[in-house]
Amino acid sequence: MQEIEASLDEQESWRKFNAAYHEDDFKFMRFLIPPGKRVLELGCGTGDLLAALQPSYGVGIDFGPQTLERARARHPQLDFLLGDAEDPETLKSIQGPFDYIVIADTIGMFEDIDGTLRLIHQLCEPSTRIVISYYSHLWEPILMTAEAIGLRRKQPKINYIANADFLNLMDLADFEVISAEQRQLLPQRWLGLGPLINRYVAPLPGIRKLCLRSYLVGRPVRQFPDRKLSVSVVIPCRNERGNIESAITRMPRFGSELEIIFVEGNSSDDTFTECERVRDAYRGQWDIKVMKQDGKGKGDAVRKGFAAASKDVLMILDADLTMPPEALPKYHAVIESGKAEFVNGTRLVYPMEQEAMRPLNFIANRCFAYLFSYLVNTRLTDTLCGTKVLLRRDYEVLARERSYFGNFDPFGDFDLIFGAAKQNLKIIETPIHYKARTFGETQISRFRDGWLLLKMVWFAYRKLKAV
Repeated sequence: MQEIEASLDEQESWRKFNAAYHEDDFKFMRFLIPPGKRVLELGCGTGDLLAALQPSYGVGIDFGPQTLERARARHPQLDFLLGDAEDPETLKSIQGPFDYIVIADTIGMFEDIDGTLRLIHQLCEPSTRIVISYYSHLWEPILMTAEAIGLRRKQPKINYIANADFLNLMDLADFEVISAEQRQLLPQRWLGLGPLINRYVAPLPGIRKLCLRSYLVGRPVRQFPDRKLSVSVVIPCRNERGNIESAITRMPRFGSELEIIFVEGNSSDDTFTECERVRDAYRGQWDIKVMKQDGKGKGDAVRKGFAAASKDVLMILDADLTMPPEALPKYHAVIESGKAEFVNGTRLVYPMEQEAMRPLNFIANRCFAYLFSYLVNTRLTDTLCGTKVLLRRDYEVLARERSYFGNFDPFGDFDLIFGAAKQNLKIIETPIHYKARTFGETQISRFRDGWLLLKMVWFAYRKLKAV
């Protein structure tokens, strides 16, 4: 027992020596896992990481009695269970489900990684996220040298797992990886240079492949073939009088229930009057609400419409109808089946109608798509496509946690995309046949809005990468 206590004291000493490394690791884990969640950590040690996450309900498992004794003394607000995280009986004794399940480094000691991951499913809901943190084996020579010269504590033999192996093991256990991040080029302070480089340089494309720490976020793979969800379609409209009735006459019937919400943005034509006329004309056939926007911009209109929506699935349909309303059931099916939790439309797969998008806009969209794909760790080809779909319960979480980003987005697209990425939602793009306008003119200014997009890239880099 004295040897165990001595080992614990030695670990504490090394943690203080490598404080910068652990502080950066904890900080990024707090970015991945917001406070107030239900969190389970497998191999929790003395519980410091679990406590740093500030869970509403936190459970840690470890097989070291003295380790857990110290954990309970330090963090009495958390629950600690003595047992083997790979033991089915240990996992059965835990009261789930959890919002997040954390495996920080201890996966390197598992004897049956995919088998243990399969056991975790009993503690998961469809919305549960599993977070795995590990170190890159590119650093193996450096870490071995650090051990040899006394700059790192001696480590036991552990599994050799590359990022590609994690993807395979997660797939075997019916989890899918949503995002992967790399952190820390300099795991020491170096007179303040280390934190600066780790924050702004380490996340850059190419460079991040050289980082010490790897983080994977996954979700359980579950399909819901029999799930029936209701739908709220929000239609922001400003100076779109000629498209309002067409939005209704072309709207297909889908979902268990369907409501349509027009949010009018102080038009200079009679759009609001037309919305009210259409609502009254189709009363009894369609559930239509008409609202007048308080602020300015599509983003404000979307937030007002989503706040008033009452159905399971939230959709945006641009009132210009360049995205055909007839395609909406396809988006709904992706959410209803569980294949994704956030669906973004893309106009850049199928050939467009002539004059549907100006050449300069097309080129700019391609460039920004590459940048935003990197920022949110998901391939996106068309971030400005107006059609976006997600579950109302996920939007409500996004709205509660919007303070992280603030009110930054006049478009409304990036508020949702960045929020979905921060929330670790599964994002999928679905192509549409983009049509030319039949009424009115585009309300996008190429140069003014292009400058706003550049500012958005820098904003997202600071909020999603330079953490």
